[in-house]
Amino acid sequence: MSEAPEKDQKTEAPTEKRRRDAAEKGDVLQSKELATALVMVAGAIWLALAGPIILGSLQEMLTQGLTFDAADIRHFEPRDVAVRLLGLIVLPLLGLFFLTIVAAIGSSAMLGSFGFRSKAMAFKGEKLNPLKGIKRIFGMQGLIELVKSIAKVVLLGAVGFWLLKDQFNAMMGLSSSEVGPAIAAFGNTFILAVLVMALALVVVAMIDVPAQIYQRGGRLRMSKQEIKDETKQTEGSPELKAAVRRRQHEVLRGSARSAVTEATVILTNPTHFAVALRYRPGMDAAPVVVARGRGATAQAIKELAAEQAVPVLSYPQLARAIYFTARTGQVIRDDLYLAVATVLAFVFNLDAIVAQGGVQPEIEVPPEARFDEKGRPQP
Repeated sequence: MSEAPEKDQKTEAPTEKRRRDAAEKGDVLQSKELATALVMVAGAIWLALAGPIILGSLQEMLTQGLTFDAADIRHFEPRDVAVRLLGLIVLPLLGLFFLTIVAAIGSSAMLGSFGFRSKAMAFKGEKLNPLKGIKRIFGMQGLIELVKSIAKVVLLGAVGFWLLKDQFNAMMGLSSSEVGPAIAAFGNTFILAVLVMALALVVVAMIDVPAQIYQRGGRLRMSKQEIKDETKQTEGSPELKAAVRRRQHEVLRGSARSAVTEATVILTNPTHFAVALRYRPGMDAAPVVVARGRGATAQAIKELAAEQAVPVLSYPQLARAIYFTARTGQVIRDDLYLAVATVLAFVFNLDAIVAQGGVQPEIEVPPEARFDEKGRPQP
């Protein structure tokens, strides 16, 4: 099958999981142009700040290297001399090394791709396939890289030509100047050249970064079928969810059918919780929880109650209070007696109240028995 139809099907933006999986495999947003530009800018800053220091160190190194007396000849130690002379320029060079490392790391951090990814280090046999390597070189990506390289050469060449033309007369005049001022002037011209080149690379990077964002977005785009497959993997297929729900109902029907049948009333949240209460005057000392559940189990309790014509009333706070304070087979808590008694009185007189057009009564749940849907106490 050709790649064109497959690409045409990838019309959907990548999901967060797709982006995360790609990053773990090493497919992260990166721009070599940005890294190069930052390294060049860091080098230009170092030359501007530490240039005089390094020139002074080089001058001191030459002076000490070419100055010696009889004692130096008698006790000549090449290693000691080399260490002493190189020590004069080590610190400035370490500063340059540190700045370039920070710039290289900073380019990844700016794009949000800084970090170690073990999967990216794993062996990938397809990378050894010469056909894929040739395809990368002569394919669209290779063409894009070629155009970028040509554009950089043209841009930097134009900048270099403009700079050389602008500074040509000044550089020619250095031949008649003293050595010290001539070196200083040449150093300033060199620093200016590096800085201008670095700024030109920054312009290239500002074009490359959006292009890299666009290209990576294109690589990660998904088809509708891929999104469906990913949803099935992460959340479970609808068929599997339905099977689990049916199984929950079957288990509940096997263990709680008789309990719901003998229940006096079902209190609901109305969608998340269901509590079945039984109270038989003269037999039960207090209302008893005969069944309780949440989610699919609560739905099954309500379905069974509908089959058995057991009243189902929506009292969210009371349903949660009983659910989190009593287990199946236990009586309700003492401080809930009044609220439950009000509900039971309504149920026992339900036919007469409905005939008269009455509505279910309001109840008050004690503050210490109020819970949210996660069982956390509410004020």
